[in-house]
Parts: sequence; C-alpha cells; structure tokens
Amino acid sequence: MKIESIRLKNFKAFRDVHLTDIPSFLIVVGANGSGKSTLFDVFGFLHDCLKGNVRQALDSRGRFQEVLSRGATERRLLIELQYRMPIGDVERLVTYSLEIGEHEGAPVVEREVLRYKRGRYGSPYHFLDFKCGEGFAITNEEDFSKSDEELTTERQKVPPDTLAIKGLGQFARFKAATAFRQLIESWHVSDFHISAARGRKEVSGESEHLSETGDNLPLVARYLFEQHPKTFKQIMDTMIRRVPGVAAVEPKLMDDGYLTLRFQDGSFKTPFLDRYVSDGTIKMFAYLVLLHDPKPHPLLCVEEPENQLYPTLMAELAEEFRLYAGRGGQVLVSTHSPDFLNAAQLDEVCWLVKREGSTQIRRARDDAQVKAYMADGDQMGRLWKQGFFEGADPA
Repeated sequence: MKIESIRLKNFKAFRDVHLTDIPSFLIVVGANGSGKSTLFDVFGFLHDCLKGNVRQALDSRGRFQEVLSRGATERRLLIELQYRMPIGDVERLVTYSLEIGEHEGAPVVEREVLRYKRGRYGSPYHFLDFKCGEGFAITNEEDFSKSDEELTTERQKVPPDTLAIKGLGQFARFKAATAFRQLIESWHVSDFHISAARGRKEVSGESEHLSETGDNLPLVARYLFEQHPKTFKQIMDTMIRRVPGVAAVEPKLMDDGYLTLRFQDGSFKTPFLDRYVSDGTIKMFAYLVLLHDPKPHPLLCVEEPENQLYPTLMAELAEEFRLYAGRGGQVLVSTHSPDFLNAAQLDEVCWLVKREGSTQIRRARDDAQVKAYMADGDQMGRLWKQGFFEGADPA
C-alpha cells in the first residue's frame, strides 16, 4: 500500500490543501506551529477513530470545535486519501473519503466512501457508502466477471459517530473495508519517549513490532535476537559503527522475571543496564530496531528524529529511512535538521507555509530556484538555511 495523495479541508490549520504524488519517502519541514505535527496527526486521528469512535478521537484533541479550522465557513471536516493496493491481481488506485460534522452538539460521520475503478474505463465504483450511520457495502467486489449492476449490495447500520470500516471491516465478506481497516491498524505514528523505553519490562505483551512510545523495546530486541539473528546482527554492526564504545546490546531476563537491556562498553568487562546509557544511545538503538522490522509498517510517521542524536549521524539515518521505504513501508519524517535535510533528494521534500492562520504545502521539486541549485550539486539543507524555501521561515 502506498498513499498517493492527501486532501484536507477544515482540519485544524489545513483549511484546504491537496498533497499529490507523494513519494515513498517524504521529508516535511517548516517553522514551529506551521502544521507539521497536525499533518502527521491526520493518520493518528484515523487510527484513533478506528480504535474507538470519532467522538473519542475528537475529544482527545479538544473536541470538534478545536479540530475544525478557525474561521471555517463550513462546519465539516474532510479527510480524503488515495492509495494504491493490489486488488484482483491488479494495482488499483483506491479513494477513502471521510466527512465529519456536528449535529446538535454531537459529532457525526456525515459521509464515508470507499471507491475504485473496477475496469480501465468509467467512474470509480462505490464499494462502501455511508451517510450518518446508514449505507451499503459490496460483498463480492472482486468478482470482476460480473457487471456493476450484478454486484451484491448489503445495507447496514452503524452508530453515527463510528466509522463504517470499523464495523464492516471485521467481516471477511466486505473485502474493501477489511483491507483498509487492516492498513490503518498497521500504521505506525511514532510518539517515542526515551523514558518509556528504559527500565525493566514484563515479558508479556507485543514483541514483534516496536510500539508507538517504544515502551516494549526490550521485548522487541529479544524477539529479533531469538527469531531473526541476522537482522539483530545488522543492528549491532550499525550500533557499533555509530555509537562510540558500544560493543554489544543484550536483552537480559533478570532473576526477578523482568526483561531489560544491558549495554556492553568495550572498555569494561561488566555490562551495564540501559538506565546508565545516554538518551542518544537508547534512541539510536530504538530507531534501528524500528527500521529493521522484518515486516515493515505500510506507513511510518516520525517527528524530528534528530533530537538527542549527533549531527553527523543524520545522513546515515536518512538513508535508513529511505531503505525502509524501499522495503515496502512508506515513510513520512518531519525535521528541523539541515544535516538530515542535506541527505534528501529533490522529490523527497516539502515545506509548510502558514499565512493568516492557514497552512499550505509546497514541494521542493516545484520551486524553479531550488530545482536549479540542486541540479548544480547543492544540498537541500544548505538551501533551507539560506532562505530559499520561500515562506518556510518564521515571519
């Protein structure tokens, strides 16, 4: 699955934006408050809507009024994603559209649509279409031998503040809804906290994938150590190269039954616990564990990965993200680091411009001056520092 475009209307600072032709690896820059976190929160919002309902997702963000763009003339949020995924042995462009309004003070899913073209010609067919909790879904969409009129339509009801893909996505017969639900559930919007990653952990819990906060880091490290030793060795080889003094990292089961990480410094015989190593060391190890996941997330969002890390490591870290994207997981990264940005290619960068409370998105490849300098061998981070990203700097 690869997201091709994002369209937002009245979602916080994004009154009306349409980001198209999104690459597998996208770096987002902009001044503080320009909307970088908001852009990533679109994915977190959909994820929260799926885990609970729309009302709960809005409440955790200050309720509908705080998510709706200030001064919006239309009291309705729109989130529309276009993404590519294999359906019926063909890579198809699928559109998911979600409109949220408020009726008598309560949030309501006013419209939810999932559509794609069944054939080469004609308009996209609606395989799921709900309004205010009532609608239909197609149960035999992959029977391409049938015409549109012959498809089986099943009408359903869901609570008006609940996504239809949540309810219908639990049933295998609704293939489009099920596939999209599974994609959202597999997104990783990082909210990594070093304090959460440190310390002793119970041996039960999610161990195959690093959590959003990183609180299961020792469990995932042990899983890789035991089940994917070649991958773990790659992680260790990179750690040794990037972090002076680190000779090994061992996920250790302690006598009290808790799991922790022990770091071996080449200068000392006795390993020491993770609470005694630097924040940067923990964060680098966590990123390597995340980026060497044997089953990459279809979408990975990371904010400001440069924090606590040495500037000279940024180029290598950017390449790690790019390699992850090459293995099938689309990556979106926000940054304030010129060193990280220096490793970017022209098509991989966009910046946010905020004017009169509204944010717009600009692509580096569409700026003639930036494009010309890059063609002459300049670096993206240098151009950003020199003010060539028009409107990106704080006013």
